[in-house]
Amino acid sequence: MTSMKSLVLGSVAVLVAMSGAHAADLPLKAKAVEYVKVCSLYGTGFYYISGTDTCIKLGGALRADTSFNAAGAHAEPAWRGAAGAGTRDANDYIGRVRNYVRLDTRTATEYGVVRTYFESVFQWTTGSDAIAGGSLGVYYAFIQFAGFTMGRAVSQFSTPWNGTPGNNTSYLLGGDDDSTGISQLAYTAQFGNGVSGSVSLEDPSAYRQQQLYNVDTGITAANAFTGAYTSSWGGTSVPEIVGNIRVDQAWGLFQLSAAAHKVRASYYNTALETSGHPDDTWGYAVLGALSLKDLPTGKGDTINVDATYANGATRYVISGTTNSAGGFSMFGNSAIPGVYQSIGFGAATDGLFGNGTGIEKVTAWGVRGAFNHNWDAYWSSSVFGAYTSVSYSDNGRALYCRGFGAAVAGQGVSYNCNPDFSLAQVGTVTRWTPVKNLTFSGEVFYTWLDQNFNGVAALAPASVRKPTANYEFKDQGTWTFSVRAQRTF
Repeated sequence: MTSMKSLVLGSVAVLVAMSGAHAADLPLKAKAVEYVKVCSLYGTGFYYISGTDTCIKLGGALRADTSFNAAGAHAEPAWRGAAGAGTRDANDYIGRVRNYVRLDTRTATEYGVVRTYFESVFQWTTGSDAIAGGSLGVYYAFIQFAGFTMGRAVSQFSTPWNGTPGNNTSYLLGGDDDSTGISQLAYTAQFGNGVSGSVSLEDPSAYRQQQLYNVDTGITAANAFTGAYTSSWGGTSVPEIVGNIRVDQAWGLFQLSAAAHKVRASYYNTALETSGHPDDTWGYAVLGALSLKDLPTGKGDTINVDATYANGATRYVISGTTNSAGGFSMFGNSAIPGVYQSIGFGAATDGLFGNGTGIEKVTAWGVRGAFNHNWDAYWSSSVFGAYTSVSYSDNGRALYCRGFGAAVAGQGVSYNCNPDFSLAQVGTVTRWTPVKNLTFSGEVFYTWLDQNFNGVAALAPASVRKPTANYEFKDQGTWTFSVRAQRTF
């Protein structure tokens, strides 16, 4: 019995020892992993990147637009091409779907916050992309550090509302619009009490070079009526020199901006270096802007207004996202016997020259603004408008008329040549936000082209399927309507 008891106790001891050995081999319980940690230093939506002191915010939006009676997406008015001509080649409506992806990082350092920002867009547009295809674009990609901005960002010339003081359309003229960014090296100084100043060197090649015409070679019988002639721009030699002073207060904003713009032509004969070229010249643009917040009409109501003047720098007024070809051309009816139709057109150019002449710069100015009203937490409306004027010097007008007259010579003449023109726009948009970050909107606006040609001429606008016939020079107008759905995240 004693022997049996000893055996049992010995077996238990062995089992206990074995279990202790197994327990000793088990790993310690892992600490809980902190997958997401909120970063409250830079506003909502930021989180710490695991294991770093860098905060990141990922966001974006999905937008669906449909524009009616438009020359392009985003409610570009029917002021050129087949849409301006009103032919059967024009699309009655144009759709665009876009997905924006935004990535924002911030890191606190002894020199201040280091910021990187990237925004790209995937899109598909009616008639411009293949079936089941689309395009990818980079809007913004920049680094900010110690007051410097390096990369592709909104121009220092622009206002905070850019080209949309209250509108949806990207085609409200009268001022700057670089909503897809300008490559730049900029420095911003903060002076306190909401006062800041910026200076920058910006790349003009994509959005600042409007057009530059040699009237003796660029205006032809085929394009005379379009206002978009063969450009004789040379290559970019120096960046834009841009600066601003801005005052941000609780009541709103005041801003003054200025830009210096190099106007540089190619050769008189673009195929031959030895033909010579006009001397380079400098253009410029200035802007004044005012924003008023929380008006007596309601909390959150605003008025945004900006005015721009340019000499030899037309795309600061005829905005960067608008018709890069520089021309407007619209057809309508005529009551004159023997006249096929009426036409109005305008050429928006930085300048023009003829063989052996210097560059005559073109002057442009514009004003635009909007009143934005919140009806309640779900509904809001804006009323907006703009006026843009393009005018030529006496020498520039003579040069233009020389080229135009040569292009239509022998085709019947009974007209007075004057390339000056203006555009007036007025419209309204109403938005409904049934839930947070989901907005539906409808926008309608009218564009009026006031041109200064008068009389009748025989033109040959075959590129828009119009016959060679007599056309009356006449002012033109067009309505544009668009609807939009946008989800921001």
